[in-house]
Amino acid sequence: MTTTSPPDLQPGEASRPPTSHGPQLRQGSGDTAASLTAHAVLLLWSLLVIVPFLWALLASVKDSREIFGDPWSLPETWRWSNFSAAWERGGVGDYLLNSVIVVTGGVVLTMLLGSMVAYVLARYEFRGNRLIFYLFAAGMMFPVFLAIVPLFFVVQSLGMLSTYHGLILVYVAYSLPFTVFFMHAFFRTLPTSIAEAAIMDGCSHTQVFFRVMLPMAKPGLLSIGIFNVLGQWNQFVLPSFLSPEKPVLAQGIATLLAQQRYEGSWGILFAALAIAMVPVVIVYLIFYRQIQAGLTAGTLK
Repeated sequence: MTTTSPPDLQPGEASRPPTSHGPQLRQGSGDTAASLTAHAVLLLWSLLVIVPFLWALLASVKDSREIFGDPWSLPETWRWSNFSAAWERGGVGDYLLNSVIVVTGGVVLTMLLGSMVAYVLARYEFRGNRLIFYLFAAGMMFPVFLAIVPLFFVVQSLGMLSTYHGLILVYVAYSLPFTVFFMHAFFRTLPTSIAEAAIMDGCSHTQVFFRVMLPMAKPGLLSIGIFNVLGQWNQFVLPSFLSPEKPVLAQGIATLLAQQRYEGSWGILFAALAIAMVPVVIVYLIFYRQIQAGLTAGTLK
């Protein structure tokens, strides 16, 4: 067996590592400009969201003179009493309790019914499957303002005006189309072999859904759950017409705004706004990694 030795290096010639002649990915000037533009737009959008939020938090511990006199300066005295006044005198405590009850019931029912409907439409073939799915998809495009008058008379005829269960059912109907649309795409990406193995092990279709498929869809459930929480928490139109005697937080803030125009206690109003905003921000900060994971998983799959 013969071996070939590498050629001798000439004096003064340094050894160089082998170079790869494969295709090289290069970022062109157009890609760089698009990336810079995207980052600039995202930075501008972040400023438009964060700056008013921070200003509202700062105004919540000031009095009216400081708010209008020097809005960006720190307060001379941190008026934490604005929060207690908003909670007690402004009735924010009652509004917050109503919102928590309605949103909790609405989100739980929406997630349960929406995931069940989406699973059946995604995993089972039957006549009318696509028609039902398209009806749910069409529900996302139906303006809620067109349904206010007939919805009011329906809820009134059922005796559910200004009740928790009446508003919860309306919230569920309002949020169900998008939930079914989102979870339908997510359930279609889950592997069929796992469900078949569970059935072969003796699980019923209901057990397969609750014990196997639903835990696998946890990222999608977290993502759509946050969207439902935000949508129902900030809802103003539906409760204004359907629950005038049990106002939720959005209605309470609007009522407090009308009162402060005459009383001039703007610090109390901003304290009420902070009470309405901070819980939602905290929930998002806790679950934002799961939200991103769910959206990314649904996109890649």
